[in-house]
This record gives sequence, C-alpha cells and structure tokens, in this order.
Amino acid sequence: MSDFAERIAHLDMDAFFVEVERRRRPELIGRAVLVGGAGNRGVVASASYEARRRGVRSGMPMVHARRLVPGGVVVAPDHSAYREVSNRVFEILETFTPSIEQVSVDEAFLDIGGLRLHYESPRSCADAMRASISAELSLPSSVGVATTRLLAKMASREAKPEGVYVVEAGSELAFLHPKPVEALWGVGEVTRSRIEELGIKTVGEMADFPREALVGRLGEAVGSTLWALAHAHDAATTIDSQSTRSISVEQTYENDLASPASMDRELLAHADKLATRLRRAGFVGSTITIKVRYPDFTTVSRSYTFSAPVSTTAEINEVACRLLRKTAAHRRGVRLLGISAAGLVVSDGPRQLGLTSEAWEDIDAAVEQVRSRFGGEAIRRARLLGPEQRDL
Repeated sequence: MSDFAERIAHLDMDAFFVEVERRRRPELIGRAVLVGGAGNRGVVASASYEARRRGVRSGMPMVHARRLVPGGVVVAPDHSAYREVSNRVFEILETFTPSIEQVSVDEAFLDIGGLRLHYESPRSCADAMRASISAELSLPSSVGVATTRLLAKMASREAKPEGVYVVEAGSELAFLHPKPVEALWGVGEVTRSRIEELGIKTVGEMADFPREALVGRLGEAVGSTLWALAHAHDAATTIDSQSTRSISVEQTYENDLASPASMDRELLAHADKLATRLRRAGFVGSTITIKVRYPDFTTVSRSYTFSAPVSTTAEINEVACRLLRKTAAHRRGVRLLGISAAGLVVSDGPRQLGLTSEAWEDIDAAVEQVRSRFGGEAIRRARLLGPEQRDL
C-alpha cells in the first residue's frame, strides 16, 4: 500500500499561551485575554480569539491592544510553564510519527505519509492527533495537511480555530491561486508593495505573470523562488526531524536603551542566555542574528555566519557587538534587542574546533555545572552585576 499523497501535516496550537493559562485559571475562559508585558513598553505575545476578533494581534504594543479590548485581562507570560506543556504536546505527537520538525514551542511539521496502514485518510490522522492532545492536555489545536510544507502551513491557518483542513493532491493550484501574495513565504511589506506595483495582488496573478519580468523586478533569488511557489513548486516537501530552525532571546525595554554601554551589557546578558539554551538543547549554531527595534518601532536585523558553528557566550557576544555597530542603535536608541542562532546542528556532531573555542566551551560548561547545582543566579558575569554587587 502506497503512502498518503498528502504526507505533510502542520500542527499549530490555538492561542497556545492563552490556553495554557486557562488550564490553570478557568475564570479566563470566554474572556478576552492578552498574554504579554503589562507596562507601557509591553508587547502582546498571545491573544485569545475573543481579543483577536476585536483586532488584537501578536506583536502589537500592549497599550494599543488594551485600547481595543478595554475589559481584557492581561497576563504576564510564564515561559517555563509553556515549555513544559510544549514538551508534553511533542511527546503525544511522537506516538504518531518520529518524523517531526519542531518550528516553535507551539507548532511543528510532521510526515504522516507512512501512517496509511493505521488511518484511512490524512484527515482521520489529523483528527486523531488533535483528539489526543485535547484528551490528555485539554488544549485546542489545528492541523493543515498537504503535499508540501508551505501548503500545509497555509492549510492550518484555514483550519483555525480547532479544525482540520486538507489540500488534496491535484487541488494545490485551486487552493493557492486565490490567496493574496503575502500568503507566500518571503513576502513581507516591502516585497508585497513592489509586487503590487506590477499590478499583482493574488498568487494566481503572480503565476500568470512572466517569470523574467518578476525576476527583473525582485531579483533572481526572490523572483524565481516566488514564481515557483506560485505554481506550487515547493522544494520543502520533506521533514527534517533533526533540525530546529533557530533559538533566540529578545527583550522589549520599559525605557529605551540610550548608551552604548547599556546596549553592550544587554547583548552580553542575551548572549549568556542564548548560549545556555543552545547547550541545554544540544545544538551549536552557524549564523548569529541580532534584532534591533528603534523607539519609532522600525525594526532591523544584521547577521553573521561562522565558518564553523559556535555555542559559547564569548563568541556569540563578540559577533553580536560587532553587528550592533552596523546599525543606527547608538545614534537612535533601542526599544527592543534580541539575538538568535540559526543553522543549528547537534553539538556532538563532527565540527572543527579551535583552541580558543575549546577554552570558552570549557568555561561555559563549568558555569553550567555551578548553575545546575546551585541555581541560575549562583554565578554571574562581572559586567552584569550591579555596582553594589561589584563591591562585595
């Protein structure tokens, strides 16, 4: 018996942070809930569907969100609780298939092609996954199923909330072509405006547009990729269960960072956290990216790719500081600062190490041993101590 033709499933937990909070606070059920920072600089991390129906979106400033839902309940995020529940979600998914590619704490791609002996259709398989998560964790989820990852991701959006949507093999173009161009991966606001200047608003219109003209407008890499996606030619048809896209740390500040010293200090703190998360997850990263949001909400990023992957605080911090100098942060100030590591590989895999890297890895490992035994605050970097602590 052959595998399912629609072998890629995308599972997305519905309003995950909100629903985890509702599990332990039933009084939040049915109310507009905003998970995120409550201060003037707070940002919405997750919003209930009651809040979304009134225009609230993730990433929106909390001040704006509270104007849209004046009676909404603001809940501070508890990321340790979310990670714990996320681990249980993935344990359930692993009972269906080992071919899982985790995208974040609340979404994943799965290869369900080989489950045809257990389920009569991709839809029945997706229904079973959702039912298991609901029965064991009392959490809602949505699943999209298709022949490619892009279409599966788009299908899960159609399925929300608490549903299943299957794009059957052979119906890809009928599903894809009515969608707006921004539904495609890689189309942000700037790219969308450049595409719309050509008179293109839907994926179908892009598919009908001459490839050479699109490439001439957007460049070879972007233009050819989007033209192929518009024809449902997506290279992402397999699941890499050994990969995680990225691990990141970021923070929005109550007061803007104005001095280079304060920015460098925050980058060091982020690098320390990122290195710890990489080490605990068993990864090293090839590409380090910093994210900077200025006080006017303009957001920029800068990246650097190493010849060999890294995971130490010193290496991450050194390149992050160099990347920060390539932005206007020291002139404009900073509202949000973040660092991420991508191009991840397992840390016990073969890789080239220099003497400097090995020394820093030994230091970070020793720090981790102390923190594991005596707590996260048992040992800290001197530059991150307050003046009163430095005098001790």
